[in-house]
Amino acid sequence: MSNLIDIQTQIEKLQKQAAEIKTREFDKTVKEILAKMQAFDITLKDIQQAMSKPRKLRGKIKATSTKKTGGKVAAKYRGPNGETWSGRGLMPRWLMVLVEQGRKKEDFAVKA
Repeated sequence: MSNLIDIQTQIEKLQKQAAEIKTREFDKTVKEILAKMQAFDITLKDIQQAMSKPRKLRGKIKATSTKKTGGKVAAKYRGPNGETWSGRGLMPRWLMVLVEQGRKKEDFAVKA
């Protein structure tokens, strides 16, 4: 039977594999999305409007937050090519690649 350390090791290995697959397939996926957008004449405005509407998830309407959203947040990290990240949400691809190469995300922290 597996112990906690074995399971944590497996989790780390699978997370690394998932990040590698995501990095490898990102450009292909973007091209597929763009091709479908062109085929159906979908614009960025169409996407933004669709995202602002409440979505139904499994027959239930998604609960909306009472928190104020949409405000700009200062960048906490800046990449070598000027990319920025507020530190909120998922780690962006550019930073994920650098971390996988052995760099630390703190190396890219924006100085106050």
